[in-house]
Amino acid sequence: MTADELPAREMMEFDVVIVGAGPAGLAAAIRLKQIDPDISVVVVEKGSEVGAHILSGAVIDPIALDRLLPEWRSEDTPIKTPVTQDRFLFLGPAGSVRLPNFVMPPLMSNHGNFVVSLGNVCRWLAGKAEALGVEIYPGFAAAELLFDEAGAVAGIATGDMGVGRDGEPGPNFQRGMELRGRYTLIGEGARGSLAKQLIQHFGLSDDREPQKFGLGIKELWQIDPSLHRPGLIQHSFGWPLGNSTGGGSFLYHLEDNQVVVGLVVHLNYQNPYLSPFREFQRFKTHPSIAPLFAGGKRISYGARAITEGGFQSVPKLVFPGGALIGCSAGFVNLPRIKGSHNAMLSGMLAADHAGAALSAGRSHDELNDYEAAWRGSEIGADLRKVRNVKPLWSKLGTIGGILAGGIDMWANTFGFSVFGTMRHGKADFATTKPAASVRPIDYPKPDGVVSFDMPSSVFLSNTNHEEDQPVHLKVADLALQKTSEHDVYAGLSQRYCPAGVYEWLEEPSGPRYQINAQNCVHCKTCDIKDPNRNITWTVPEGGGGPNYPNM
Repeated sequence: MTADELPAREMMEFDVVIVGAGPAGLAAAIRLKQIDPDISVVVVEKGSEVGAHILSGAVIDPIALDRLLPEWRSEDTPIKTPVTQDRFLFLGPAGSVRLPNFVMPPLMSNHGNFVVSLGNVCRWLAGKAEALGVEIYPGFAAAELLFDEAGAVAGIATGDMGVGRDGEPGPNFQRGMELRGRYTLIGEGARGSLAKQLIQHFGLSDDREPQKFGLGIKELWQIDPSLHRPGLIQHSFGWPLGNSTGGGSFLYHLEDNQVVVGLVVHLNYQNPYLSPFREFQRFKTHPSIAPLFAGGKRISYGARAITEGGFQSVPKLVFPGGALIGCSAGFVNLPRIKGSHNAMLSGMLAADHAGAALSAGRSHDELNDYEAAWRGSEIGADLRKVRNVKPLWSKLGTIGGILAGGIDMWANTFGFSVFGTMRHGKADFATTKPAASVRPIDYPKPDGVVSFDMPSSVFLSNTNHEEDQPVHLKVADLALQKTSEHDVYAGLSQRYCPAGVYEWLEEPSGPRYQINAQNCVHCKTCDIKDPNRNITWTVPEGGGGPNYPNM
C-alpha cells in the first residue's frame, strides 16, 4: 500500500508538543502549566509507560527540583536516599587505591545529592504533570517530523501500529496520529532519532565540535543487608579498561538493600575487539568489587548511550518551530556523571521562553532567547567548568587525562582554565582501528555468580518487540557492511552492541549479517559507533523495547 492509499491520520492540536517523558520533557511540561494553566501541552513517550526506557546511574543534584517543585522535600517521593559517603578508587588488576576526597575538585562533591531510580522519579514527575492538566501518551513513538509550508516544524506524527515485517498493513493496522503544536520541544535523550534529523536538516551542529558519546551499562542488585550502606556512592577508573580506553564505573547504594552498579565506556575506543558488555562483566569480578555481591541477586540489566561532548559540542538549540532540550542537546557533565539536573533546567528554560512567545501570540518561529540564555545559566556554568575533561582524557589517556582534567577543574573553580577550550577531534565512528592493527581481547567466561552472559542479561531488561514488524535498525548498504565492518573491523557490531542484536553468521556461501531487532534495548550505540555510519536507529512500534521497572 502506498502512502497515498493509507487512511488519513487523526490530528490533534496543542500549544506545545513535547517528545520524550524524561526529566527534560516532564520538567518542561510542568513549567509550562505553572506559567499558564491554559497552555495546552502533550507529551509523547515511546516506552510502554513513563520510566520504561529511563536508564541512568543515578545520583541527582536537586537544584532543578528545588526550583521546579519547591515543596517536594515535604512530600512522599521516590527521592529517599541522601548521599552519605563519597569514594573514588583507582583500580589495578589485583587491587585498588582510594583517592582522598580533599584532592577532588569541589564540583565533584556529592554532598546534598540523592541516590535514586531515575525511572521512578520520572513516574512521579509524570503524576505531577498530569495533575496540572498535561496530556501524556505512553506507548506512542514519535516517528516523523511535520513541517508547515514555510519549512518550520509544526509537530510530530506517531508511528503506525500493526505494520507487518514486509511493510504492509496487517489485520490490526492503526494509523499514527498527527500531534501539531505552535512549538515542539524534543527531549528524546542521547542520539534521539528526531533530534538527529533536526540537527542535520537545520545544520544545528555546523559550527560546533562533534558530539562525543559513552555507553553506560547498568545492573540493579539486591545484596546482603549486612553489606548495604544506604547513600554510599563509589566511582572508579582504571582496570579493566586500558589507559587508552576512556571510561569508569559507578556503584550506588539505594534503599531496601539495593545497589546499582555500572560501567561507562567512552565510544571513541580504538580496538574493534573490545566489548563494553564483557568489560563490565569483568569489572564486577575485581577483588575490590566482587565481595559486595556475595549472596546477592541480580534484578535488572540495561544499557544506554550518554552524551559526553559537553560545552563545546552542544548544538544550536533552536530551529523554526521548536527547540532541543535535555540529552537531545547534550547537557551531561561527564566527570560528575550527571545530566538529569541540567536536563530539567533546560526543559524549564525552554518552557519559560516558549511560554513568553505564546503569550505574545507567536508560533512556529525560533526561540532565540532560549539559545542565548543557556550558556549564561546554571547549565552553562556547570558544563563550562569541565569542558576540557573529555578532550584531555582522549588525548592523554586515562591517567594523564584525569590528572590534567583535575588540574583544569581546580583552575576553573577560580574562574580560569590553563587550557582554554580544547577541541574534541574525531567523531566516535572514526576512531576505530582496523582489526589487523590491534590485538584481539580474550575475555573470561562468565561465572554465573557476579558475571553473566548476554542472553540472560537482556532477559532481565524485559525487552520485547512485536516480531512481525519492520526491522527498526536500517542498514543502508549491506555490501559495505561486509567489506568494511566485517572484513576490516572484524565485525565489531557483534561486540559494541550490549544486547546481542548484531551477528555475523559464517555460512558455506559466506558471512551473513543477522539483525536480532527484538533484542534491542534502544541504547543507540550502533547509530554512533558504526565506522561507516551505515546503520540508522529508528523508532520501532510504540511500546516496544525495554521495560525497566526501577532503573
